[in-house]
Amino acid sequence: MNKISTCLWFDTNAKEAMKFYLSIFKSSKKLNVSYYGKGMPMPEGTVLTANFEINGQEFLALNGGPLYKFTPAVSFVVNCENQEEIDYYWEKLSEGGLYQECGWLTDKFGVSWQVVPSELGKLLTGDGKKAQKVLEELMKMKKLDIGKLKEAYEHA
Repeated sequence: MNKISTCLWFDTNAKEAMKFYLSIFKSSKKLNVSYYGKGMPMPEGTVLTANFEINGQEFLALNGGPLYKFTPAVSFVVNCENQEEIDYYWEKLSEGGLYQECGWLTDKFGVSWQVVPSELGKLLTGDGKKAQKVLEELMKMKKLDIGKLKEAYEHA
């Protein structure tokens, strides 16, 4: 068991969210689902929690009611090895959601994601002039284009 795992607070669609994420990430699995009992804050039989794992990271999806909402202040980063992976995760995660700038998107549940090339950190550090050109190119994009980012780095 991981010492730290992520709890995502949903209104009433924790199980739907779990199914959505499990359908996108190939290395994922459902762990368990618990339900509200008699005399609890939601009707008996309503999903209380849905536990799942994505790439070895555990998540707890909680149906806690409408009290809290997701914001981009917390996001999940999907590091991609190539443009094909960026395209795949961008398309799947943004289905029914919103595109943001610089590789960010909000999924249909309001959860924020960053779909980025795994080498982005390397392109944004080191030579200041090259990193600046990469950042300038990145700021123009919604879905990131690895080729254009590398080109900006190489031609700085």
